Amino acid sequence: MTPKQKYYENLADSLIEKFGLRQIEAYYASDRKEACQKACRYLSPGCSVAWGGSVTLNEIGLIDAIKASDCTVYDRFAVDTPEEKREMFGRIATCDYYFMSSNAITLDGQLVNIDGNGNRVASLIHGPQNVIVIAGMNKVVPDVESAVKRIRNMAAPPNAVRLNYHTPCSELGRCADCFCEDCICDQIVITRRSFIPNRIKVILVGEELGY
Repeated sequence: MTPKQKYYENLADSLIEKFGLRQIEAYYASDRKEACQKACRYLSPGCSVAWGGSVTLNEIGLIDAIKASDCTVYDRFAVDTPEEKREMFGRIATCDYYFMSSNAITLDGQLVNIDGNGNRVASLIHGPQNVIVIAGMNKVVPDVESAVKRIRNMAAPPNAVRLNYHTPCSELGRCADCFCEDCICDQIVITRRSFIPNRIKVILVGEELGY
């Protein structure tokens, strides 16, 4: 085990304790393979599953695992028309398991996320019976203020490039506090506690994943 791996493990132990105080169930996986295995435990045959846009979920191989499972899969990326999307979001809102990552996690166990149209954070807040958050330890920051700065300057710019959105940050590589049409920083959500005990479950991964 390298010094960084040991550091991540120690930090995760502390975070798991903090999450527990906030009624959030948390686990640690040393790498992406173990993280995918832990996430796949929730893919029981017949259950309904959906996910939010996430580089992390793709990097650990979870999206492929979901699509290959015996679950009822609600894939919002598989529909095109406004009517189909509206119907799909209705199904996602009542699914058994919703998978996502978090843009940032504070040292005291708060999840901080910034969204464009808000479908991801909406599912985090309310709807799906269980929300499984998977995040690399590179997402951990000291506090909420640091989290927002990290997201707007380190996560949003590459995400805008990935989505081919024409935002100032996609060209400048840093936040310009814009109000442009393609802005993906419209909703800022801080999750300080799970109202329903253990509805939110976090898998911390001892790797650098996502943006």
